[in-house]
Amino acid sequence: MNFQDGAPKVPPRILCIGLPVRDLTFRVNVPARGSKEHATHFAEICGGNALNAAIGIARLGGRASICGPMGDSRETSSRYIFDKMAEEGIDTNHLIHMPDLVTPISAIMIDETGERSIVTFRDPDLWKVKLPPTELLLEDCAAILTESRCAPFCTELCAEAVRRGIPVVVDVDRAMSMREGLLTASSHLVFSSEPLQETADVTDDGQALHKLAKLTPSFLAGTRGPRGTIWLNEQGELEETAAFPVHTVDTLGAGDVFHGAFALAVTEGQELRQALRFASAAAALKCTRHGGAYAAPQRAEVEAFLSQHAEAGPA
Repeated sequence: MNFQDGAPKVPPRILCIGLPVRDLTFRVNVPARGSKEHATHFAEICGGNALNAAIGIARLGGRASICGPMGDSRETSSRYIFDKMAEEGIDTNHLIHMPDLVTPISAIMIDETGERSIVTFRDPDLWKVKLPPTELLLEDCAAILTESRCAPFCTELCAEAVRRGIPVVVDVDRAMSMREGLLTASSHLVFSSEPLQETADVTDDGQALHKLAKLTPSFLAGTRGPRGTIWLNEQGELEETAAFPVHTVDTLGAGDVFHGAFALAVTEGQELRQALRFASAAAALKCTRHGGAYAAPQRAEVEAFLSQHAEAGPA
């Protein structure tokens, strides 16, 4: 499908698996140790890789449902996240409350360049979650999007999805073991540059992708922020998709919006080069405004942006 055709009449449902987070964001110069700084702005928003991606998917015309562990149902954070997801039209029926645990919470400092520094608390017992039955989760599921840290509780589900021909896109933002189950229980592995190099134990993104290609049949890519995305085509050759140059004010959630847009493009049958360009445009637009994933663009904005950059944008 060509992106100019717009979203399909029956939007695909993408299951986003991860840990929702309550984000407390501050616009501030990151303080030195032991010092105090005045923040120019504060906002409380929802966050977490999967949740941010779900917002991006919904904004772009897809149907998003989210699955993963939450804290106790009596928590303020849990109630806040459920309310905000309802406002975005995201299905929260598969979120799992875990009694007496704490929903992840982050303190996020965004400096004047738009770069963010994040401190997050995740209760270790959240990883003991048991997901709902596989048949329930995969019913009407066009794709799964998950984060690599969720491997302990979602690898079996992802492997079954792959067996059924359902795409599984993994956002890899930490180093993986070379024996990691998600290396093969996936169809698309999209790494951040640092964990890509750490996983392959090499200092070059291209070499890292070639090394990992010997271990997995999955599509492999590495995102590098303003330096764009490097990836292997079907012939195993390196290609690059350049990032769109924009005035960046807030990078929070940009990578998650990228992954959400890419997963949606995959379900729509967009060719890989086009899908990466679509994702790059969505992430670029998000970076031009504050608000984390709540600054994710609508579908029409992305299509207009791509039309404007038809010649000057990435090939």
